[in-house]
Amino acid sequence: MNKTIKIVDRGCGMQLSTSRITVQDLVPYFQRQCTYEEILEIMPTLSVDEIQAVEQYVQENYEAVMNQDRLIRERNAQRRNAPHIDEILRRGGEKMAALRDELKKKKRSQERNGDRASG
Repeated sequence: MNKTIKIVDRGCGMQLSTSRITVQDLVPYFQRQCTYEEILEIMPTLSVDEIQAVEQYVQENYEAVMNQDRLIRERNAQRRNAPHIDEILRRGGEKMAALRDELKKKKRSQERNGDRASG
């Protein structure tokens, strides 16, 4: 397979022409100075040539890529759940706490009656 590897924009940010991996998917690994082998362990569908193509793109467009990375990190830091999701999570937490309490009571009752559950 001898495909030409390019960095293209398909509407999700700059990405490899050969896969759905974006430049921004790899930026954190470049920032941590991961080796190609480490990146390949995390993203085994990539080839060394693809990683090199992204790395070259980052080097040639460093300021724009790092600005995009900063914007992504800021947006993620500000991300909050919608109020109705927070309510669902709160109620779910209350239900789980009630179930745990009920289970503890049931276990204590069984232990007092000598009905220890096996397992």
